[in-house]
Amino acid sequence: MKVSNPLGSQYDDLILPDHTFSIRMQAPETLSNASKAILDSFENPIASKSLKAIALEKLKRNPLAKAAIIISDNTRPVPYKGEEGILLPVLETLFSVGYMIENITILIATGTHRSMSKGEIAKMVDERVLKSGVRIVNHDCKDESNLVYLGDSSRGTRIMVNRIYVEADLKIATGLVESHFMAGASGGRKAVCPGLIGEGSTFVFHGVPLMADRASRDLNIKGNPVHEESLEIAKVVGVDFLVNVTLDHAFHTTGVFSGDLDKAHLAAVAKISETVKAPAPKAADIVITHGGFVGMNHYQCAKCAVASLGVLKKDGYLVIIADTTDEGNVVGGINYITTLALLKLQGAKGFLKTIGSPDWTFLPEQWQVQMWAKVFDRIDQDHMLLYSPSLGDIWWPGLPGINGKRFLSEADQSNPGPDCFTKMIEGAIQYIEEQTNKSIEDLSIVYVSDGPYVIPYTEESLEK
Repeated sequence: MKVSNPLGSQYDDLILPDHTFSIRMQAPETLSNASKAILDSFENPIASKSLKAIALEKLKRNPLAKAAIIISDNTRPVPYKGEEGILLPVLETLFSVGYMIENITILIATGTHRSMSKGEIAKMVDERVLKSGVRIVNHDCKDESNLVYLGDSSRGTRIMVNRIYVEADLKIATGLVESHFMAGASGGRKAVCPGLIGEGSTFVFHGVPLMADRASRDLNIKGNPVHEESLEIAKVVGVDFLVNVTLDHAFHTTGVFSGDLDKAHLAAVAKISETVKAPAPKAADIVITHGGFVGMNHYQCAKCAVASLGVLKKDGYLVIIADTTDEGNVVGGINYITTLALLKLQGAKGFLKTIGSPDWTFLPEQWQVQMWAKVFDRIDQDHMLLYSPSLGDIWWPGLPGINGKRFLSEADQSNPGPDCFTKMIEGAIQYIEEQTNKSIEDLSIVYVSDGPYVIPYTEESLEK
């Protein structure tokens, strides 16, 4: 069977065994006029005054009022440019009521991710925004001089938040709401926490207990401690107006949810809950999935791996394709690499025991490795086969799993063509046949066409 390659038109369609069960979320209806819907959401927001009214109130109190607009980094396909862009309309609203260009700052909520380059920003942000002259600043979680201490959360987090945002009179947060494997859903409060917090403020928020909590999972908000911690911190610093969107698999807008930080976000979560879950008849011997837009490095590929668990058999095989294009590092940061090597050496149970020890020193980014441990608690490390053209060249012994590059011919390894992903999948399946001593016809296969954006499940997995 032939399916469209989810990683871009530069690659050929994928060829999968005929008996593969393809799973995808329901296709939500896209907005016929996204630009109108954005402006309408500003005028008629959820549980809030209009953006214009709030902005004017701030100016009346201070004619030189400063505004901070939070945007996501390029690991999220938020529409910040074009006809569906949400950033330019926010700026134009502020200009229309009298905000001066020099008093507006766009803050990139990098969290603990690396800073974006000027080139990356230019690709992500509308050209008209760039030409406006409004300052665009990367948040730096390690820059103590640009963090403000706002007390401790109820769970003990030292709340350190970006100074530019804290000192702004008008605080606006933007983002995308999609399923998230820790916080239940992205968007909303996550623009602030972890988007604008200090590295030290992640120690509780992404610590072992919160990550291990059964409620810290995809599409679950109720009782989710990661969500609750994030929301509490965001409310401490404040968000005057939220602009969140939901998207379909082609990244077109399906909804705009503006207004109150909590209520507008919950409305967006309700929207995606209608379509993001997808049933499968049974768990599969082989699950084939992909890193999607977010899978720009190995770190982000954990999301599609964890999402696959709802349809992956115990001791099954997981085949991942990705296009890791991160300009900084196609694996991840040094802390991620270090703890990933520990997972490789100790295995899932040993790793979790180590990082759960009172003697363990918390390392930022260990939380993503803790998510990988969920995968390798289900399957052996050599049952995960991962291929990306760029990652294949720098695979090193500390990476768990098998480098899918080995399933290509020598010529394709050195010069992967547009059919490289299909060839990798074919080679991976042959390898699995050899390992299991079964023919492909005797192995059940699920293809997760939406990768990290869908929650596939079986009736049995729902009961767990």
